[in-house]
Amino acid sequence: MAVRLMVVDDHRLLAEALASALRLRGHRVLAAAAPSAGAAELVVSRAPEVCLWGTSTPAEPGAFEPVRRIKAERPQVAVVVLGPVPSPRGIAAAFAAGASGYVRQDERIDGVERAMTKARAGEAAVAPQLLQGAFAELLNPAAQPDDEGARLLQLLTPREVEVLVRVAEGEDTRRIAAGMGIAPSTARTHVQRVLMKLGVGSRLEAAALSARTGLLDRAARSASSAPSVPPGQV
Repeated sequence: MAVRLMVVDDHRLLAEALASALRLRGHRVLAAAAPSAGAAELVVSRAPEVCLWGTSTPAEPGAFEPVRRIKAERPQVAVVVLGPVPSPRGIAAAFAAGASGYVRQDERIDGVERAMTKARAGEAAVAPQLLQGAFAELLNPAAQPDDEGARLLQLLTPREVEVLVRVAEGEDTRRIAAGMGIAPSTARTHVQRVLMKLGVGSRLEAAALSARTGLLDRAARSASSAPSVPPGQV
């Protein structure tokens, strides 16, 4: 059965891609937007059955204040959080704010659909393995969590970092080549190397992995601070 929903995510590219995929499956997507001062207001005004709310920082203080406001003003809206591999604090904060579910950002579209359906029916939509992982972390906390974003960033050259940022911003090969002053064939090679080093099969997967691990923010900072390379040099 089709669901009336809205998709909100930290990264507009991911929000629009997910919205398009759900439309193809027959769901009615009212809007797809990046979180901003007006995102919660938009959800409140449109009052969908389900809101998919994406965040890359679920454990940060105040991350779910917009969710709290949505539930206060539109309690009938079921909010399902799309986030990275969660810490116990992240899951707890999401449900404390009134969320009906928590789904990993790299979940398959079938899993997202199941979570939407359960949330609309008033059930808690969270995968058992996420709860098991959260309890395991509570019982055996890591002394120093691995920084996956930093590790992945070290695999990329400065040029590949710039390419990753442009890919995440939705640029195609032609625009990447023009923006970097290189040939389209060279830009295509850079993109393929980025996908290979990240271990993903598509640009969308690269953008999702970058958002989930914090690699995108690190890459953007690295690209902005890197010395410029004259056009035509690779």
